[in-house]
Amino acid sequence: MSARPIRLALVCDYLEERWASMDLVAEMVREHLERGHDGEVVVTTVRPPFRRRAMLVPAGGRAAGVAWNADRALNRMVDYPRALRAIDRRERFDLYHLVDHSYAQLVHALPTGRAVVTCHDLDTFRCLLDPALEPRPPWFRAMTRRILTGLQRAAAVACDSAATLAAIRRHDLLPADRLRVVYLAVHPECSPEPDPLADAEADRLLGPADPSAGPTLLHVGTNIPRKRIDVLLDTFAAVRRSMPGARLVKVGGAFTPEQEGQARSLGVLDAVTFLPPFSPRSARDRAALAAVYRRADLVLQPSDAEGFGLPAAEALACGTQVLASDLPVLREVGGDAAVYRPVGDVPSWAEAATALLDEHRRSSDSWHARRRDGLDQASKFRWTTHVAQLVATYRDVLAQAPPR
Repeated sequence: MSARPIRLALVCDYLEERWASMDLVAEMVREHLERGHDGEVVVTTVRPPFRRRAMLVPAGGRAAGVAWNADRALNRMVDYPRALRAIDRRERFDLYHLVDHSYAQLVHALPTGRAVVTCHDLDTFRCLLDPALEPRPPWFRAMTRRILTGLQRAAAVACDSAATLAAIRRHDLLPADRLRVVYLAVHPECSPEPDPLADAEADRLLGPADPSAGPTLLHVGTNIPRKRIDVLLDTFAAVRRSMPGARLVKVGGAFTPEQEGQARSLGVLDAVTFLPPFSPRSARDRAALAAVYRRADLVLQPSDAEGFGLPAAEALACGTQVLASDLPVLREVGGDAAVYRPVGDVPSWAEAATALLDEHRRSSDSWHARRRDGLDQASKFRWTTHVAQLVATYRDVLAQAPPR
């Protein structure tokens, strides 16, 4: 152990940004550094205020959105690097950890060899890596290039999964010796144990549990294309044909017009219950989401790409079975505890979902075995493990960092 603790700056998004899941990552990293590594690491959170310029001009509709995006770009690309340089001159931290790769442009403002970046996926860089699928204007690509070159300057990159690491290597973005797999963790509130207050909130949102009603299928996530809501709806419609009382709970907001049209044409729109996104920063919301997981009979994750697949891990931690796309990253998360089907293969998804729901209805020994396996698999994703791996990464980086 070094003679003195590591002075770490935990670099987060702006106070006014609303990437709540990344806020939670930062909060949990800090909490477990202070709880389990006191004396090894002294952590300071860096979160500057958001500076408004274009937004000061009264505007509405599309102009307001343009003003927000302009201020966001200026804050991220100009103000934050300037603020970080001033912080470094004043504080001279031993190490900087950027908890979100979409802020990697800040590495350019930091001393060489002293930045660690957590990379959750490569979505930020899609316009550069796959421009045919995600065309963007030149100014946007230039901004993204700056973020990417910042990531490439990091002394170490902590990847949420081996699949994310493999994607970075496949695109030859970074050498292998600067990459680490540091799995995301599941919040302790994701538990199979009853929570009277949270369970009452789930009853308020979903209605009281009714053992005689049909099964509840659950999807947690956004409606962006890679989430494959089309597969979710086709699978649910097939389940409804054999189990007419089934319903789908959708956490993450209402469907797009196209998705709503698909649900209506399939005749299942009235059987969908929409819940708004739960804020990861709110203890009450986290507990309520865990209760919703516990109320579900089956969680579906039909995505065609993921950086980690947190809903699968959360569902297993709550004792709920998962049916997921057969992706390497989701197999990392679900292990042998989840059930997998090929991306987009609706007949196979429908067959698997119906079989699992029937198994649950019968409360068979195999279902209880799946539940035990799921809880065991989810136990691998703990914040204590996550932070211990980060501390080891910090020490490796500092051992090779050039002198200040």
